[in-house]
Amino acid sequence: MKAALFTLAGLVGGMAAGTWLSLVGEPTRGWAVGVAEPIGTVFINAIRMTVIPLIVAKLIVSVASAADERALKRIGGGAVVLFVGAVLLAAVLGATAARLALPHLHLDTGVVSSLQAGDATAAGSTAGATREVPNLGQWVVGLVPPNPFKSAADGTLLPLIVFALALGFALTRVNEAARAAVVGMLQGIADAMIVIVKWVLQWAPVGVFALALPLAARLGLGAAGALAFYVALVGVTCVAFALLILYPAAAILGGVSPARFARACAPVQAIAFSSRSSLASLPVMIEQGRDALQLPVAVTAFFMPVAAAVFRAGSAISTAIGALFLAHLYGIELTLPEVGTVVLTAVVTMFGSPGVPSGAVIVIVPILASAGVPVEGIGILIGVDTLPDMFRTTTNVTANMSAATIVSRFAGRQAG
Repeated sequence: MKAALFTLAGLVGGMAAGTWLSLVGEPTRGWAVGVAEPIGTVFINAIRMTVIPLIVAKLIVSVASAADERALKRIGGGAVVLFVGAVLLAAVLGATAARLALPHLHLDTGVVSSLQAGDATAAGSTAGATREVPNLGQWVVGLVPPNPFKSAADGTLLPLIVFALALGFALTRVNEAARAAVVGMLQGIADAMIVIVKWVLQWAPVGVFALALPLAARLGLGAAGALAFYVALVGVTCVAFALLILYPAAAILGGVSPARFARACAPVQAIAFSSRSSLASLPVMIEQGRDALQLPVAVTAFFMPVAAAVFRAGSAISTAIGALFLAHLYGIELTLPEVGTVVLTAVVTMFGSPGVPSGAVIVIVPILASAGVPVEGIGILIGVDTLPDMFRTTTNVTANMSAATIVSRFAGRQAG
């Protein structure tokens, strides 16, 4: 919690300093933004550089080390149903909340103009990290990478997950000595990546300050109300999804008492809220699943790493809201079929969203394109993403824990 408070302090400080710079004007503002932006970019990049080696190594180790192959098959089938269903429900909830709330957000012309004028520069910093979503056929074909190393270089996460799972299962078929050698090396890589993530997160207040300052410096006081509305909408919707859907699901479908589930989730949620990283929360998630909820080994060793890598229910909420929010700012009226397109695209892209700070903001670009919303609007969301990312990451890990209890019950709980 102390880390979360320091991170919030960095956000408030950055917004305050940026607002003051917006009033001071040039050249002081340009100089300060020029200093802060590289620091913020380095902070985010330092976390992102660990994503691919951590996910690939963790998945291969988890699958190759699992002893009960039949349990893995049962869990895998249940996981697909849970993941798709929960992410679809979350995206629908986010879009519905946005449709109901955004008509109450009234913006004057000056605010809209300032937002649109400030988005191009911020968006440019992520241009190389985003790609358009292919059609359904191309997406299915792209799940099997012809060159896993090229997928790693391009940052395409989902094909790498498919490759990692295939390699993990293949290792269960080789002799024990060869499997042990590969698993031992990859476990060391995964552990080292987590150490690096922890090192980087120690600088979260500085990184958040550096990310918030340029946004406030460009937009000033006029946009504060609109951005606060967006942040509040994401936060309230994520909390509602957790309290009204995830906790009851763990109790009713997972067979875990609400109090026990809440106690098990609390440490995981604290890490998620402060780090804004599902991957950084994974070690605590596994520990709580094993000790507090007494879940089967196949669930903690296989299901939870997969969930941390691809299950993004909270991100589906925030991206649906973010797309409709930007459409509202640009004065674009989305029809119901277009909102449906936003929802479906959000479901597809969420399974490739990296579990790092602001990962969901990166994959929102194809969602915007699917609805005809200017993709440059991503710059409006990036700088203010700290608080929404805290809420959606906390919702992500809560959904992972809830799904783990459900899968565990139907795969055969080994209660202690």
